[in-house]
Amino acid sequence: MTGCLSVVATPIGCLDDITLRALRILREADAILAEDTRHTRTLCAKHGIRTPLRSFHEHTDDAKVDRLVEELVAGAYFALVSDAGTPVVSDPGAYLVSRAAEAGVVVEAIPGPSAVVAALSVAGLPMHRFTFEGFLPKSGRERVEALSRISRSQVTTVIFESPYRIHATLEDLGQALKDRRRLALCRELTKVHEQTIRGTVEEVRAALAAPAKGEITLVIEGASGEAVENDVDVGTLVVDWKREGLSTKEMTQRLQTEAGWKRNKAYRAVLEALETDE
Repeated sequence: MTGCLSVVATPIGCLDDITLRALRILREADAILAEDTRHTRTLCAKHGIRTPLRSFHEHTDDAKVDRLVEELVAGAYFALVSDAGTPVVSDPGAYLVSRAAEAGVVVEAIPGPSAVVAALSVAGLPMHRFTFEGFLPKSGRERVEALSRISRSQVTTVIFESPYRIHATLEDLGQALKDRRRLALCRELTKVHEQTIRGTVEEVRAALAAPAKGEITLVIEGASGEAVENDVDVGTLVVDWKREGLSTKEMTQRLQTEAGWKRNKAYRAVLEALETDE
């Protein structure tokens, strides 16, 4: 029989925030695969867990992953943890989970703390639908596109940010959102100095200390029901999309999703651009 890989959620701050099942799994496992063994050793010491710790992080090479999968196939029982919260959510581990599953290993979820859900629960914003962006790109076109996507989104958006970049991100969000949307900045969730700041971007910026400290989760209100249409050069886009081999329908859909245009308007614009390009 193959072994088992348990994906174990651990505290995001307060070390008491761990389930009884998670504690049992961590004790019974052959080894705990930890993002930072020093960090996880503190959790284990708190709860009297003596299971061996093995390092597993985003820089772990393929050869080590191969060995781990071989051990799992041979019957090993590993618990995968990140430094905080639920593994694989903006943390390393997805590749190992995928490889283990492909090899026929049982992969089980041991649910628990999550900064995303914790922030959503205290944000005071609409929660019927939300999207998770993880960490925004630090710069360049990808960052611009991410901010544009958030500005158009009609559902609540959750992002992670470091204390070193949060003020720059709030400045960028202020330009993208035009100060029309509410957000909640959750800092040091479940820790002694937990803080949630709610308001517009400018209100949150004014209330946040500089420099900021601690891990930060941002919850951003979705746009109103009216579509937010961005000005774009349709002619240039259509030329690029033709090179990619997109159909008229696919171009129309791209204009809808990437620029927030309504379907009929997007379709007419694509047709006009195609006629001009002939």
